[in-house]
Amino acid sequence: MWRYILRRIGLIFVTAFIILSLTYLLMKLLPMDKPLGRADVQLAYYENQVNLGYMVRVHYEKGSPRPASDVIVVNELDPSQPYLYNAVPVFQQYVSWIKNIFTKWHWGTSSVIEPGSPAMLVIRRRLPVSLKLNIWAMVVSVPLGFLFGIWAALKKNTLTDHIITIVTMVFISVPSFVIITFLMKWFGFDTNLLPTQWPSVLAPAWERFKGYIIPVACLSFGTIAGFTRMTRAELTEIMSSEFLLLARTKGLTKTQSVLRHALRNALVPLVPMIIGQFVGLLGGSMVLENLYGIPGIGSLFTEGITQKDYNLVMVVMSVYTMIGLFTTLIVDVSYGIVDPRIRMGARK
Repeated sequence: MWRYILRRIGLIFVTAFIILSLTYLLMKLLPMDKPLGRADVQLAYYENQVNLGYMVRVHYEKGSPRPASDVIVVNELDPSQPYLYNAVPVFQQYVSWIKNIFTKWHWGTSSVIEPGSPAMLVIRRRLPVSLKLNIWAMVVSVPLGFLFGIWAALKKNTLTDHIITIVTMVFISVPSFVIITFLMKWFGFDTNLLPTQWPSVLAPAWERFKGYIIPVACLSFGTIAGFTRMTRAELTEIMSSEFLLLARTKGLTKTQSVLRHALRNALVPLVPMIIGQFVGLLGGSMVLENLYGIPGIGSLFTEGITQKDYNLVMVVMSVYTMIGLFTTLIVDVSYGIVDPRIRMGARK
């Protein structure tokens, strides 16, 4: 098992290296905008680019013909003596980018959203918000999904089962951004019970708590429906198996046999689903964070793309890539934890 885990971790880093390398090279083919801010802010940004190895300063003497350059920053003290910079070749920038990550843990600098701030620092400020939101969504959705799934399995082919199945299919089919739009209209604009936008950090604790209700509910509806459907499907299949019929003949009630025997066997595919669903929530919260004004990495990712802040986009891509790849490993290992008969990487 440990040999299998170490081998998979090695493959994870190789895969991440390939994905991020291709992403970086493709990003550099996109048009780049000048950083926002005053001339001194722009100058500090380009000087940082020179120090990181992404650009070179062009020598220019006052009065001589201005040489060709990619970037011109006006000198506020002497406008006739501007600062000129050229971008180094893309492959050389890529080598410098890799070197800066491994030697300085420097992932670049934000040019638009927070000009001059290290991209990793911006991500560290935004990531806890997204994690809290998605953890609360999982805390709400997993117990309810199991509860409704068990209830539907115990009431198979009854009116209760049909109602749960119909509601489940509705919430699976409706996109999350449609749900949050209706929740904001009903509970925000119409009744004024909940805030229509994410409260600021200076708002009272009760207002900040209410700010979690709409996005957590929106993220939870689809997840609850997915867990309900999977739990019902697994339990109904196991409840017709021979070992469960044997448990019933020994005197256990239907509820006892389901909770003691059937549910444990049903957890084999359900536990990995819980882990995988967490990554799905992180990706799905991008639209919600933009609609509700949540300052998380989902909204940061879309802001970085639309405003061409590609250094921030690269860091967010790295976070999503590593979370996704390590999640696949945790999912595989969890099979052996839930069912001790399963051993990953064992020899035949």
